[in-house]
Amino acid sequence: MIPFFKRILGFSKKESIRILMYHQVLPQSIAYKNDLIVTVENLDEQLIYIKNNFKTVFFKDLKTSKSIENKIILTFDDGYYNNLQYLIPLLEKYQLKATIFIPTEFIQNNLNGEERVYMNFDEIKSLNPNLIEIALHSHSHKNFSQMTLSEAETDLLKNIEILKQSEINFTKVLAYPYGKFPKEKERKKEFFKMLDKIGIISAMRIGNNVASYPFKKRFEVNRIDIKYGDSLKTFKWKLKFGKIKL
Repeated sequence: MIPFFKRILGFSKKESIRILMYHQVLPQSIAYKNDLIVTVENLDEQLIYIKNNFKTVFFKDLKTSKSIENKIILTFDDGYYNNLQYLIPLLEKYQLKATIFIPTEFIQNNLNGEERVYMNFDEIKSLNPNLIEIALHSHSHKNFSQMTLSEAETDLLKNIEILKQSEINFTKVLAYPYGKFPKEKERKKEFFKMLDKIGIISAMRIGNNVASYPFKKRFEVNRIDIKYGDSLKTFKWKLKFGKIKL
């Protein structure tokens, strides 16, 4: 309860950090109702609010950003091509930072497709490192809670290996596909031990709560899900409390 009241009263501005979760970005004219989409128009409005009230940071800079108040991390999952088309220009416009979590098999499978659903490795590599941080989203984008420990480790090592082979700089922070990971006590303990062994710094669930840094549970860090149709009022509420309803 104490962290909750601190957020209400505006305390812990240096410790608290909002980590927002987005996926696709599309103009209102072609967007369809889907919680994995945010319209360009809504995102533009949200970024103006963030620019005026928060400081965007990268995961890799959290240790050196402890003194910064009102920190926020913008995260975008899956490496969609529409991020390149519509997100990057907005980040350039407002000089804000974002982290994109890459599932490498999605990128591989789309290389020869006619429809550009995902960025290719060259496009990911060419993103401005002052605006974009690349991080991990598994290789196959499967539910880790349904995989054996060995399968999960192999999958993550492949995610890391392919990004290295593609000469893409990345931070060893993981966003769990679907926000899922083993929950049973012993399985979770072994899973987290494996993450630590292969060098994962921290891992993102969903949770819809404001996080704090240093992370108390670094492999169960909360992100706040920003959805299609969120009004600016709803967006501001989520940034304050995490959840829409308390």
